[in-house]
Amino acid sequence: MSKQFEIIPAIDLIDGKCVRLSQGNYDAKTIYNENPVEVAKAFESIGIKRLHVVDLDGAKAGKIVNIKTLEQISSATNLEIDFGGGVKSESDIEMILNAGSKFVTIGSMAVKQQEVVAQWLNKYGFEKFFLGIDVKGEFVATNGWLETSTKTIYDVLDFYKGIGFNYFFCTDISKDGMLQGISEELYSKVISKYEDINLVASGGVSSITDVDAAKQIGCSGTIVGKAIYENRITNEELKTFL
Repeated sequence: MSKQFEIIPAIDLIDGKCVRLSQGNYDAKTIYNENPVEVAKAFESIGIKRLHVVDLDGAKAGKIVNIKTLEQISSATNLEIDFGGGVKSESDIEMILNAGSKFVTIGSMAVKQQEVVAQWLNKYGFEKFFLGIDVKGEFVATNGWLETSTKTIYDVLDFYKGIGFNYFFCTDISKDGMLQGISEELYSKVISKYEDINLVASGGVSSITDVDAAKQIGCSGTIVGKAIYENRITNEELKTFL
């Protein structure tokens, strides 16, 4: 995977519908579209190549729930999809790849079961994975953001960088869905500590200015959700980064 900057729109799924949460709160849910396939096709039509799909039901339940929606999106588009939420086993990985996702996103397991995830990376190939580190402050949150770990983002990065893996996204939960800007200070600190890191910024994008800020900091991309759905970023602005 290259360091070339990418805008990666997000589709978050609950009950097969395209939704967004605020600060990871399942009770603060907004439904943006009943048909995620329509949303994905609209992104593809303007030249988007990548798509970040999160099974929020799966993240909460600890098992994959919205696999049929992934199959529908992958069969209806040529988007390179990363899909995660509830990944716990090799059979989950194979299910996701067989459903048409190019990358498997791993979050909670990447924090709680690092040796297991390292085995998966080696078995299936580093290029098949996208590791998500969700933080409150600098501490890692897991299980659909319902638990906070004693590990910091640096503990997690040290482990995976140590085995040669280098493709991560980081979500500051306090920013997510709030349209208040990205965590520039945190991302700058991470990138200065790990100079060759491929780090995708996630959470808080409110305008195209935030996308540009992520690029200037040295992020390799940014995941954008609510700002698109609430027309804070136009298709024309998206195209400037394609």
